[in-house]
Amino acid sequence: MKAEIINQPYSGEFEERIYDVENVWNSQSWTWIKFTDESGIEKVGQFRGFPKDVKVSKPKNEIVVLTSDCAFRLDSNELNIIESEKQVDYGNLDVTPNGTFIFSEYSDIYKLENSLYDMQIIKSPFEMDMIEFKGWNGNILEFECTEIANYERNETMELNTTNWTIKIKKTTPQHRV
Repeated sequence: MKAEIINQPYSGEFEERIYDVENVWNSQSWTWIKFTDESGIEKVGQFRGFPKDVKVSKPKNEIVVLTSDCAFRLDSNELNIIESEKQVDYGNLDVTPNGTFIFSEYSDIYKLENSLYDMQIIKSPFEMDMIEFKGWNGNILEFECTEIANYERNETMELNTTNWTIKIKKTTPQHRV
């Protein structure tokens, strides 16, 4: 299964389904996700909230759609909602090579094991802020952040998803010539 954020499609262009969570604080924004299965069949989901990200976990047969209003966790076979969480502040979403979803808020990184409502915080060597996921090197997710109360300290960090530890990335010092 593949999933990607798209612009609003023309009516009737795809088989469509609306995913919404009742909430008095819902925005008027919507996100459209195009799902393409292994046979090439395309369907579109319309999700409440401004688009942030979408990731697919092939090992778990799950998809997470992240919008400004909600996080939606779907099964990738029938595209049914497993669960959803309202009014989320997640800024980043990614999936490990073994299929575990990872989220970040402003100052914490979480891993999804069983439920969106029971995620595990990954401990950091210092209090982080403005976390931004950058990319993967094997089982290590590289990200950047600043330190809370010391905003001049910007660090490149590594999250090892084998032992679930965060450390400061060691860099080779630059020598002036």
